[in-house]
Amino acid sequence: MDSVKRYLNQPLIAGGVGLVAGIIFGLVVLGWWLFPVRWTDAMPSDLTHDYQLDFMRMAIDSFNQNGDGALAQSRYNALGEDAADIYNEVAVNPGTQTNEVITAFGTVVGAGAPSAPAAGTPVTEATPLPGDTTAPTDQEESGGGLAGLLPWLCVLGVLFLAAAAGIWFFFFRRQPAGQEPEQQEVEYEQEYGEAPEAPAAPPSKPTEQVDVVPPTAKFLATYKIGDDLYDDSFSIDSPVGEFLGECGVGVSETIGVGETQKVTAFEVWLFDKNDIQTVTKVLMSQHAYSDNNLRNRLAAKGEPVMVSPGSSIMLETQALYMIAKVVDMGYGNGAMPPESYFDRFVLEMAVWSKTI
Repeated sequence: MDSVKRYLNQPLIAGGVGLVAGIIFGLVVLGWWLFPVRWTDAMPSDLTHDYQLDFMRMAIDSFNQNGDGALAQSRYNALGEDAADIYNEVAVNPGTQTNEVITAFGTVVGAGAPSAPAAGTPVTEATPLPGDTTAPTDQEESGGGLAGLLPWLCVLGVLFLAAAAGIWFFFFRRQPAGQEPEQQEVEYEQEYGEAPEAPAAPPSKPTEQVDVVPPTAKFLATYKIGDDLYDDSFSIDSPVGEFLGECGVGVSETIGVGETQKVTAFEVWLFDKNDIQTVTKVLMSQHAYSDNNLRNRLAAKGEPVMVSPGSSIMLETQALYMIAKVVDMGYGNGAMPPESYFDRFVLEMAVWSKTI
């Protein structure tokens, strides 16, 4: 689960997932379920061939009954450029209609030239007749108005939001390495005093000593009691801007009750893009570490470590090392057991790449 979370924190992956989810949501949920396309007020020229034949026969029967040449012309023209072919097909196969009635209708509408009204017809194709339900309306000519465009507008809106989210992740979520640590140290100095010095560089192998080299990235995570949603994460980039992984610290366990959460353990983690696992260690208060049941339960999340001011914790992946140093911490006072929850907690994380 942690690996999935780390991968989703990568800008390109998160943007791609958001785009795919937006397309699926837009097409399936909005386009096919909430706002499906519904065709209404179709013209006779949009009907299938069989229904066009039926429409022509009904127009002939209507003309035979009322003798309204203008209405007959309008209905004939409503069949569009195929009106002459449909009329000829009815004439060849009259069925129950007589040839005289069909011929009379064809003479009135000018079946030889369906686009032109018969001589003496008082109305044109574009002129709607009173009571004529087949005459095109402005809504029909525009394809149904805004109602027909609504599903597509919704789909475009979802795609736009997905694209905007991807752009935000790519350009703003990832902050350039080397800028964020300085800003955090300035904020820390303003509140707590002088920022701590960087920890010593780790060995290239745990059992060997090498020359001290500056870290590839360094971050400062600060927690204060009352920050119930505390969860800091940072992007690890190479000096040339290549994404190497991520690291962070968040709440692992709380203790007691009340409106304000009382954190008794934190999780510090290191994600390496070249490693399928996320390395995690649980930083515990003295009270939590002394509780065997709690310590054993939290061990499922990562190696339990009791922290104290100045203590350091090392995490290692396939291509990265990280030293997390507790530069400041304090326990809260109250009805809870002593040294059971943190009032403040400041962790400096220095990361080195094994390949740089």
